[in-house]
Amino acid sequence: MANAVEPPETVSAARKAHPESSLRRRTFLKWLAAGVASAAAAAAAQPVLGQAPQPAGGSAPGAGAVRSKRLRRWAMAIDLRRCDGCQSIDKPPQCTQACIEGHYAPQPMQWIEVYEGALPGGGTQFIPTPCQQCQNPPCVNVCPVGATFSTPEGLVLIDQERCIGCRICMEACPYDRRFFNWGQPALPPDVMFMKYDPEHQSPAIKGTVMKCNFCPQLARAGRLPYCIQACPNNALYYGDLEEDLATNGRDVVKLSRFLTETSTYRLKEHLGTEPRVFYIPGHGELVDRDPHRKGRKPTAWPWPKRAQRGASWTR
Repeated sequence: MANAVEPPETVSAARKAHPESSLRRRTFLKWLAAGVASAAAAAAAQPVLGQAPQPAGGSAPGAGAVRSKRLRRWAMAIDLRRCDGCQSIDKPPQCTQACIEGHYAPQPMQWIEVYEGALPGGGTQFIPTPCQQCQNPPCVNVCPVGATFSTPEGLVLIDQERCIGCRICMEACPYDRRFFNWGQPALPPDVMFMKYDPEHQSPAIKGTVMKCNFCPQLARAGRLPYCIQACPNNALYYGDLEEDLATNGRDVVKLSRFLTETSTYRLKEHLGTEPRVFYIPGHGELVDRDPHRKGRKPTAWPWPKRAQRGASWTR
């Protein structure tokens, strides 16, 4: 894909730590790429807002075969038992850093933000929080121009070229996972040569909303999202509810059994948003984290130092 970028250094380091020597993992990634290609073809066959559906007689050869393909139902599982906020390596959360560097996310956007929350019995836990990819998304329901939309495989994306900056979607999101470009973002010069695509959201556009999108452009290439590639403790899993498989880059699990046996929960489930991000309760105990060790390294954005111009702001 023309606008795909190489993973940042944090991602490269993670790959070195877990080389692709597992046949099951290689098979999973090949399956991943093939599945996203099928989903993309099926998505292209869907009527686009503002366009009339194509007549049945005008279908392209093979269109029936595309429609018969099973679509992916992308999901993420986050194992809090393995998340220590990257305290063990004395760095900022690497999932956040990899996402920022991979997507050229403007400061102060953290599309997957690692919160530190208090535990009922004392101590703290770290909670990585991407877009929850709701299947009943309030943001989609309120957008007046159809700039934010759901894909057939269940991802919620934003078309910044259509976004009018009304920020109603930000008010509707109960997870605070949407971010607004208040000024012309400070970005490295090479970003300006990229062709804009809603799946990558670069270059960022002033006056529009951005957010995590589960990296569909990487999945199409048979690779995992930046955050999962970079996690040093393999705490993040990416998978498909339809095929019932998921991987953290090292292990492949049967997703339904994994979610059931680990007593997962979803954030603000009572709201009926049907998020596709599942959490396994924990505080980093599987990586020997002391829950009473508070604090983490602050997130960093490299772009202001490298950009020739641009603005930064606070949320």
